[in-house]
Amino acid sequence: MFAVYAARIDRDQPLAGLELGERPAPEARPGWSVVTVKAASLNHHDLWSLRGVGLAEDKLPMILGCDAAGVDEDGNEVVLHSVIGQSGHGVGPKEPRSILTERYQGTFAEQVAVPTWNLLPKPKELSFEEAACLPTAWLTAYRMLFTNAGVRPGDSVLVQGAGGGVATAAIVLGKAAGLRVFATSRDEAKRKRAVELGAVEALESGARLPQRVDAVIETVGAATWSHSVKSLKPGGTLVISGATSGDRPSHAELTRIFFLELKIVGSTMGTKDELEDLLSFCAAAGVRPVIDEVLPLDRAREGFARMESGGQFGKIVLTNGQ
Repeated sequence: MFAVYAARIDRDQPLAGLELGERPAPEARPGWSVVTVKAASLNHHDLWSLRGVGLAEDKLPMILGCDAAGVDEDGNEVVLHSVIGQSGHGVGPKEPRSILTERYQGTFAEQVAVPTWNLLPKPKELSFEEAACLPTAWLTAYRMLFTNAGVRPGDSVLVQGAGGGVATAAIVLGKAAGLRVFATSRDEAKRKRAVELGAVEALESGARLPQRVDAVIETVGAATWSHSVKSLKPGGTLVISGATSGDRPSHAELTRIFFLELKIVGSTMGTKDELEDLLSFCAAAGVRPVIDEVLPLDRAREGFARMESGGQFGKIVLTNGQ
């Protein structure tokens, strides 16, 4: 079957290890389902995999892709939960959890095999392309906002780095949930798009906010860390799920953190139950993922290059023509 896969690890030039071509189709096994992939979306996790983060050399070649929506062997339209081994279903109770493509072949292919437990019904209100955006970036944003930040309607939130998948998801979900959302970006066009999505104001990176906020959604890391900490109300919460600009800020802001009793919470992905809630929320509230571009699978390299450059606003989706 045709697939997009990591053939080599290259920490400095990740796309040098990206290959498109034929790979073995997945085989059925007890407790697992083979899904015909209709749409899959890119995540920064895929670029990090090409750099060897979370992906060992002995696992190569590895088909990339965490997220997908498709059709199972019984003809059901399904969405994949990307965390494997979270409950022991299909893998064994002692296997540590992993994200798809760290141990098992991924979704940038005509078919993918996952534990049957990891499949959820796709809401009829969502297209395959829309549903394929949800299991990683949108689920991460959902957990950051509603589980780890614990915000409620009327609260205020700062989303750093408008444009990325998690950031755009947080803006849309926050607006739909009645939050007062502020966003930042270095790019004027992305700031304008953030306001169109529901941010009350979008500012240049590092700019002073009109007010301090109850929570910050942080995926940028070192470049925005000090600004995130300084933007919080006393007792506020900073939730971090990524560090695309690096994980070593020049200023840790420890004094401000302890003096204002701020909370710093790490967040990774989400649970199957949270994904089910997110799917229901999108279907019921009319919330739809922000899609930057839809490409056929054989043009995946273009999507990877766009994501690496940071030029996208929202999710990049790959589709199978079958």
